[in-house]
Amino acid sequence: MTSLISKINHRLAAIGDPLRFPLLLAIRLYWGWQFFITGKGKLQNLSGVTEFFASLRIPAPHLNAIFVSATECFGGLFLLLGLGSRFFAGLFILEMVVAYGTSEHAAIRAIFSDSDQFVKATPFLFLFASVIVFAFGPGRYSLDALLSRKVTSAPRSRA
Repeated sequence: MTSLISKINHRLAAIGDPLRFPLLLAIRLYWGWQFFITGKGKLQNLSGVTEFFASLRIPAPHLNAIFVSATECFGGLFLLLGLGSRFFAGLFILEMVVAYGTSEHAAIRAIFSDSDQFVKATPFLFLFASVIVFAFGPGRYSLDALLSRKVTSAPRSRA
């Protein structure tokens, strides 16, 4: 029985492993675009974002509106390219945790009693995609991977 389970697991891994890098690419492209569009919209309406942040009692609402908007806009572009992916994914994770903490109190309170409310909250998918990129990296099809290959394959000079 153990041998059969092992064989099935091995075959499923052989099917699933090659999907890892196209999946990471798709996540980066889709969510990078979503962050870019969201950030661009916020940059175009900084006064509205500032007012919203002020209503949530976020300190220095205008400064935070600029920071969040610029991070989402430009970080989204970097995520699309797969450049600095883990750095920007880390920033996005922090932003989404703050978004939950400031505007999704009911979703947080219901995380165990009504998990649908938590996963339906606006920040959830942004947070989920960011955690995936942070944990697994940008994948083979990224500028991060290309630069990493160039750094590791560059000849070393001796001093």
